[in-house]
Amino acid sequence: MTATPRQLADVLRPVKHILLDFDGPVCSVFAGLPAPEVARRLREGLLAAGEQLPAGTEEESDPLALLRLISDARPDLTASTDAALAAMETEAVRAARPTPGGESVLRAAARSGRLVSVVSNNAGAAIEAYFAEHGLSDCVAGVFGRVPGDPSSMKPNPRLLLEAMEAAGTGPEHCIFVGDAARDVEAGEAAGVPTIGYANKPGKDVKLAAVGAIVIVNSMEHIANALSDQ
Repeated sequence: MTATPRQLADVLRPVKHILLDFDGPVCSVFAGLPAPEVARRLREGLLAAGEQLPAGTEEESDPLALLRLISDARPDLTASTDAALAAMETEAVRAARPTPGGESVLRAAARSGRLVSVVSNNAGAAIEAYFAEHGLSDCVAGVFGRVPGDPSSMKPNPRLLLEAMEAAGTGPEHCIFVGDAARDVEAGEAAGVPTIGYANKPGKDVKLAAVGAIVIVNSMEHIANALSDQ
């Protein structure tokens, strides 16, 4: 089900602007500071501030999903919870595990004259910190993380993709999105941008194809190689 080199080359040939998800295609954000630990700290922060945990948050191990739950139940806590999560994401990226081929995609895109914008549900400050630490800031035209204090901006909402294209002065016909989750494909579709699905776990290829990914890869190196050959 994964794309052949020729299929991938055909998809990338007309592309001038690559929209790239962060957690997955570039690195594993919570490899060193696990997501369940971040979620636990968020809950403890609420309790320490004298707040009760909203219903349904006690067992949530995904900190981004937890942010959504808290925001839905207690909008007054959204800004402070988002800020606390952003700080922990910035801590987490210091121990993030780079995705094999992720840096190669950034550098190959730059060599080919293509723009790369990172579009992510993670905090923009954390993403920028990762690129600065790894010497990759010059390879990225823009970083579009979730809007601080507004979890509704996160994918599958297409807002961040639309903002990235507007900032670069490009349209969907010149873009491709690379993501590793169904919400990425859904956001791409809503923005009119086709998505390359990055299947970094068994079974993801089927899920990504089912929601409409235009092609599937199981290694970011395949994208880097296709860009390098053009």
